[in-house]
Amino acid sequence: MGDPKKSRRKWQGPRHPWKKERLVSELALLGKYGLRNKRELWTAETKLKSIRKRASEILAIEDPEVREAEEKKLVQRLASLALLSEGAVLDNVLSLNVENILDRRLQSVLLKLGFAATPYQSRQLIVHGHVLLDGRRVTSPGYMVKRDDEMKIACDIKITAPEAVTEEA
Repeated sequence: MGDPKKSRRKWQGPRHPWKKERLVSELALLGKYGLRNKRELWTAETKLKSIRKRASEILAIEDPEVREAEEKKLVQRLASLALLSEGAVLDNVLSLNVENILDRRLQSVLLKLGFAATPYQSRQLIVHGHVLLDGRRVTSPGYMVKRDDEMKIACDIKITAPEAVTEEA
């Protein structure tokens, strides 16, 4: 079938990259979620922007039956990613923020499940190939974990928390 198409950029940078408020908030999110660079944050923001855009497009549909079907599909997809609850409505989609997206990354889910002590440690476990998802090795920290897959995550090495060092005099 020929060569694959050129891959497209999955992110769009900020319009005003040098505003102080943006820089401070981005730096805080980078540290909180253990992201490697701002491009990973911008990827999450772009995903959120596309989800919100789709919700706005659905609200603009005039036929109520078509709008309801499209709304149900979008909410169901976001519920499978655990971004929304099962009984959510389209207004809940518009209230999502970038932290909701970042919480569903494999790196953050590993930290939440207790496989790692820090976000940087969870990233290292993933990149080094120690994380299995339903028996398959996943090496991408940005993998979006679905609600059903959350319980299928396994780590092939045992991580123990560092013990307190006691001084003997």
